[in-house]
Amino acid sequence: MVVLGYLDSLLFASSLALYGVLFVPVCVLTAVWVRRGDLMTAPVVLPIAFAVGLLPMSDHGDGISGHLMGLFTGLATQAGWLYGGTLIAGLIVLVRRVRLVARRAAARRHQT
Repeated sequence: MVVLGYLDSLLFASSLALYGVLFVPVCVLTAVWVRRGDLMTAPVVLPIAFAVGLLPMSDHGDGISGHLMGLFTGLATQAGWLYGGTLIAGLIVLVRRVRLVARRAAARRHQT
């Protein structure tokens, strides 16, 4: 997300809408590619990655306060993309987890 944030700020003059749209495929890919042991961490890490990726795109006003205001404004205006992407990732992870538990239970039943 940091790389996407830098590319977006360089190529498209910090288009927050484009950044939000690009966040959704990142969420899907993360939820699909995450290791089985880390399934429950994907929906937690994605909002953090979204916020960190907004750092290069936030307005560089007067000092730290201007930078933080730009970050909070970006988080507030792009909350729909943030929640939507996180929800999609959460659903994919949940389905993967249910299937993993079902496979383990079936394997245990076949062993006994």
